[in-house]
Amino acid sequence: MKNYPGEPYPLGATWKDNGVNFALYADKATKVEVCLFKSATDEKEYARIELLERTHQIWHTFIPDIKPGELYGYRVYGPYEPENGQRFNPNKLLIDPYAKAIAGPIEWHDSLFGYELGNPDEDLSFSETDSAPYLPKSVVIDPSFDWGDDKPLKIPYTDTIIYEAHVRGFTKLCNDIPEEQRGSYAGIAHPSTIKYLKDLGITAIELLPVHHFLADRHLKEKGLTNYWGYNTIGYFAPEVLYGCTGTQGEQVNEFKNMVKELHKAGIEVILDVVYNHTAEGNQMGPTISFKGVDNESYYRLMEDDKRFYMDYTGTGNTLNANLPSVLRLIMDSLRYWITDMHVDGFRFDLAATLARELHEVNRLSAFFDIIHQDPIISQVKLIAEPWDIGEGGYQVGKFPAGWGEWNGKYRDCIRDYWRGADSMLAEFAERFTGSSDLYRDEFRRPTASVNFITAHDGFTLNDLVSYNEKHNEANGEDNNDGDSNNRSWNGGEEGPTDNEEINQLRERQKRNFLTTLFLSQGVPMLVAGDEVSRTQQGNNNAYCQDNEISWMDWEKADQDLLSFTQKLIKIRRDHPAFCRRRWFRGAPVKDGDLEDIAWFLPTGEPMNDEHWSHDFAKSLAVFMNGKALRSRNAKGEQLIDDNFYVIFNAHHETIEYKLPSADYAKEWTVMLDTGTGTTGDGDKYQAEETVTVDARSIILLHYPQGE
Repeated sequence: MKNYPGEPYPLGATWKDNGVNFALYADKATKVEVCLFKSATDEKEYARIELLERTHQIWHTFIPDIKPGELYGYRVYGPYEPENGQRFNPNKLLIDPYAKAIAGPIEWHDSLFGYELGNPDEDLSFSETDSAPYLPKSVVIDPSFDWGDDKPLKIPYTDTIIYEAHVRGFTKLCNDIPEEQRGSYAGIAHPSTIKYLKDLGITAIELLPVHHFLADRHLKEKGLTNYWGYNTIGYFAPEVLYGCTGTQGEQVNEFKNMVKELHKAGIEVILDVVYNHTAEGNQMGPTISFKGVDNESYYRLMEDDKRFYMDYTGTGNTLNANLPSVLRLIMDSLRYWITDMHVDGFRFDLAATLARELHEVNRLSAFFDIIHQDPIISQVKLIAEPWDIGEGGYQVGKFPAGWGEWNGKYRDCIRDYWRGADSMLAEFAERFTGSSDLYRDEFRRPTASVNFITAHDGFTLNDLVSYNEKHNEANGEDNNDGDSNNRSWNGGEEGPTDNEEINQLRERQKRNFLTTLFLSQGVPMLVAGDEVSRTQQGNNNAYCQDNEISWMDWEKADQDLLSFTQKLIKIRRDHPAFCRRRWFRGAPVKDGDLEDIAWFLPTGEPMNDEHWSHDFAKSLAVFMNGKALRSRNAKGEQLIDDNFYVIFNAHHETIEYKLPSADYAKEWTVMLDTGTGTTGDGDKYQAEETVTVDARSIILLHYPQGE
C-alpha cells in the first residue's frame, strides 16, 4: 500500500481527513510493521506496511485512504534474548499501547505466548506460531463527538460523595433498563439509573476499571473471569464488553455519552485506573502488547537477571514509572481521558508502586512531580490507594498535597469500634474528625481522607455484619484467597438467620456504619449496593464472579435501608458542619465563644486525657459548633450551621446520657436515631436532661442557630 513518512506525534493511530498516521515507541526494535485487517475475525492481515521512518525512538508512517473503523496491529522485530530483557517476536501480533479502541475480548490460545508452551526451556524458547487469529485488533477511531455545552463540574471535595460501582454489575439485573443495555455504559446513562443516583444523593460515581482489560487464561478455563478488571492492556481504550452499540469504535462514543448524561445530572465520573502493572504477567505470561513492543522500556526487570520481573503488585509484573516512555504513556492516557472523554478524576490502584524510585516509595518521585506541574491532570480529582505489596508499601497519610487517599486506617478503626473490639476512643475521635494525625502536618485538609467502611475488595456492608469468616469457595481456590482479617462480626450466627434479635442487631449495625461514615469529616465513599443490603454470600474476594454473587439484585433491594441512607446523605449535604474545610482546633474561634468541638462522658462531663486512654470504653459524645466553621461560601459569606451533638454507644447495653449545660444549647432535637432507624425532627430535650441511648446505636441531636 502507498504510505508516506508521517509524524512521530501523537503516538497511536490518528485519523485525518485523508488517511491515518501511525506512531509507535519501540526503542530497542530493529523493524516495525503495521498490519491491517478486514474484520475482527480475520486470521491474516490483508496488508503489512513497514514503518520506514524513525524519529528518535518512535517509528511512524502515514497511510492514505484508510478510515475510522480500520483494524490493525503491530509486528515488532528485534532480538529475542529473555536473559537480557528483550522479547521481540514478529510472529506475535501486538495491540497498540495507544489504541483508542480494541475490537473484542481475547481468545486464549498457545500462540499468544512468545515462547513454546511445554518446551523444557520454558520462556527461553521461541514460538514461531502466528498469534493474529486470536488477538483482538486495535481500532482506528473518529474522535469527533457532540459534547454540547458539557464542561467539568469541578465539585469541591467538601461537597463530594463518592459511589463506587461496577459498570456491568450495577445495571445487569435492572428491569427498568432495556435488556440489551443492561450491564453497559448505556445502562449507566439510562434515565432510571441516573434518577436512582440523584435520589440517593451522590455527587460522583467511581467506576471500577473501564480501561480495556483481559480475563486471565486460568480463570477462563475454570469458567470464571476477571470481573473487577484490574488486568489492563489498553490504557486509552474503553472496555469493549461494557459497550452495547458496537466494537469498532462505537464503544468510545457510548462511553462519552454516559459521561455527558451523568454531567447533566450533576454527577462527576471518576475512573479506577491501573497503571502499576499490565495483563501480560511475568516471564511466563503472554506477549500481546508492551512485552513485544519493547519489554525493557516498559517493565521493571530484575537487575541481576533481566529474564525476570520485579513484582510489587502481586500480578507478575510492574510497569516502570521511572522511565520516560512509561511516564509519557501514563500522562498521555490521563490527559486523554480528561480532554477527550471528559472524566473528572482518577483513583489510582496500588498507587505506592508508581512512587517507587528504585525500591523505596519516594514521595518526591518523578511521577508526582510531573502530575503536580501538569496544567490539566493536576486540576482533576486524584485519589490514591496508598499501598502495594512491596516493602514499605503502606503509605497512608504520605501522599503529596492535592491528593486524596483511601484511608485504610479509618476503615479498620470504625469496624473495630462497632464490633466491640478493645480500641482507644482517641483513635475513633481522630478518624471521625478527619484523621488530622495523618494529614494535618503536611498542610493538607480533612478532605485528603477518603473515608470508607467497605470497598469492592472485601465484604459488602451486609456481609460485614453477617459473617465472621470469608466464604470464597466459588472462586475455586479452596477458600484460601481473600483476606482472613476482616474485622467483621456476625452478631452471634454465621450468615443468614431466622433469629429476629440478631437480624435487628445487624440492621442497627448497618445504620451505625453508614451514619458514622456520613457524619465523619473527610470525603465519604459508599459502595454500590451497601445502601440496599447487597450480599455476596460471604465472598470477600469476588474478583472473578461475573454473576449474581457480584451483581446488584434490584428485586431484593432493602427499601428501608435505602430510605435511611438517602435521608442520611441529605443531612450531610445540607449541613457544612459535617464537611468542614478546615481542621477542628478544640478551642474557641474568639474569646468568649464556645470551642469548635468538645467531647463528653455519659455524665455530661467533658472528657479529659485519662478518659482517652481507656481501651474498654465504648461510648462518647461530641459537640460540634456550627458557628465555628471558619469558612466562607462562594460569595465570601461566613458559613454558619446548626450546633450538633452526636452520641455514640457501641456498648452492648443501653446507656443514659446526660446532655451538657445550656451554654451549648438550651434545647436539643433528635434528628436521627440508628436504634429505631428514624430520621427527621423527633423528641426534644432540655439542657442537662438525660437521653436514653439504645445498645449499639447513635443519636444525632441538633440546635438551630438563632433559637
